[in-house]
Amino acid sequence: MYFGINSLKKGILESPFILQNIIRFASKKTGGSTRNTSPKVRPKHRGVKIQDGHYVHAGNILVLQRHLRFHPGLNVGLGRNGTLFALIHGWVRVTCEKADLDWSHTWVQRCHGHRKGVDFYKKYFNVLPDTQHQNFKLIDQI
Repeated sequence: MYFGINSLKKGILESPFILQNIIRFASKKTGGSTRNTSPKVRPKHRGVKIQDGHYVHAGNILVLQRHLRFHPGLNVGLGRNGTLFALIHGWVRVTCEKADLDWSHTWVQRCHGHRKGVDFYKKYFNVLPDTQHQNFKLIDQI
């Protein structure tokens, strides 16, 4: 059944369904301004990635840091950008120890140069292997 425009103008057909099809809606929302959409403001997600007591594989990242806040201990490497990573498979142990630093390292000079000759404590990340050797020899008995 076809109704022409004249029949709509005269009010012959008053169905809301047909009137709804005639109205045209916007296909898109109006574009407003947005903030912080630049890729330069993305977060870097730095910090401790693996906590104390967790199991890691060789190459896993333990800490991402900008300054030398955490130090590499046993079986942990220090990357060029300050990243601490596991060198072997094992369990992570975090200890607070007296700082025994390699003063020739550029990161150590930049971050702790003003503390040279002073005793201070820092957190060290260590990775202990899952299987320890059992080659102990009794030297002296108490």
